[in-house]
Amino acid sequence: MDSVQKQYKTAKNLKTRISIHEKYSTNPQPFGDWIMSHYEIKPNSRILELGCGTGDMWKGKPALLEGGAQLILTDFSSGMLETAKKNIENSDYSDYIDFKIVDIQDIPFEDDSFDAVIANMMLHHVPNLDKGLTEVRRVLKQGGTFYCATYGEHGIMEFINDTLKEYHISGSIGKAFTLQNGANLLSKYFLTVEKLIRDDGLQITHIPDFTEYVLSMSGIVGIENADAEVLTQAFEKKSVNGTLYVPKEYGMFICK
Repeated sequence: MDSVQKQYKTAKNLKTRISIHEKYSTNPQPFGDWIMSHYEIKPNSRILELGCGTGDMWKGKPALLEGGAQLILTDFSSGMLETAKKNIENSDYSDYIDFKIVDIQDIPFEDDSFDAVIANMMLHHVPNLDKGLTEVRRVLKQGGTFYCATYGEHGIMEFINDTLKEYHISGSIGKAFTLQNGANLLSKYFLTVEKLIRDDGLQITHIPDFTEYVLSMSGIVGIENADAEVLTQAFEKKSVNGTLYVPKEYGMFICK
């Protein structure tokens, strides 16, 4: 957990990882837009997002909050939450949004108080996931919806390990909550669990960008003190005509 807190103390590392997807994804629809296209937000809904990160996903989405909806954006990192505030505070719909530091394992809201709860790309970091999901279920109204995006076990990290094994460099992907095991974990708390898979990959034409992406994960995936030049050379060897293809495995669960 100390490594996670250091990793997300500010938005720098997260922004580095987001940028690689924005620049090189084969799916032209941004991941955040894909996730949000599945949200069903009714008028006067009360919505809680846990682990909101930079808040960028909500920029330019005023229609989702029309009809009196209230959104509470939360993160356990004060630095990340400050970034989210700056991204959204001058928007046309900022009056609909509040900000609060929150740990998913101890959500400071009453039972049955939200129509929707969101926790994207963060459940794998939760030390006590059972406690976290119990809290989500507690604050969710009867008939409410829980949205949570995550990654699979056979995407980017698996590619990195396969590419770097001859250099005796390896990292580990957290498997506490993935596309492979998420449905079983969620089914203990929700009546229905639907899994959606996104079709996507990376076609990287400037390989040092991917090196920077890998180094941005140092401390949370076990790749420590890796040499940037060595990484770039390894990835260049895997490229074809100057382009490196990296598979992605991302999706989301919609729980009722």
